Amino acid sequence: MKIETRNMKVALDHTLIRFSIFVLLVSSFSGCGIYSFTGASISPEVKTISIQLFPSYAALAPPNLPQTFTETLRDKFVSLTNLDMVNKAGDIQFEGSIVDYKTNPVAIQGNETAALNRLSVTVQVTYTDTKNEGNNFDKRFTRFADYDSNKTLTEVEQDLLIEINDQIIQDIFNESVVNW
Repeated sequence: MKIETRNMKVALDHTLIRFSIFVLLVSSFSGCGIYSFTGASISPEVKTISIQLFPSYAALAPPNLPQTFTETLRDKFVSLTNLDMVNKAGDIQFEGSIVDYKTNPVAIQGNETAALNRLSVTVQVTYTDTKNEGNNFDKRFTRFADYDSNKTLTEVEQDLLIEINDQIIQDIFNESVVNW
């Protein structure tokens, strides 16, 4: 009975040691700010982020798109990085605008009618990294989603915008802080 208890204690001690080493390694990687499990590679000098409202200059865009897009972008960075959101002058800064919002027919059938329509959104983004100016960019990001031409844009617009916004925001996240 004593040998069995002793073996269990030794096994438990080894497990605790392994777990402690694992926790130490994980905290050292994520604590330094250089690497995170989301793929973000952010300098440890960077502590804050500011994301200004992205106004829409696209004639056909819905009025709530600027607010929805901006809040989704903010949520992405707050949830996947250790950066503190500030109103202005963050260590990294985003500003820009929604510059295009259009729907076009695609997949033309033999009778010259479209089987699908495509909603496209383009966002102009200016990214400023105050700690490393070599990371700065001013770039357009465009994404689209197709929908059945038997449906109106009004019927599918909300779902399509969620999909498109998520894709554009992932592109922005990758371009700005995922440096693989």
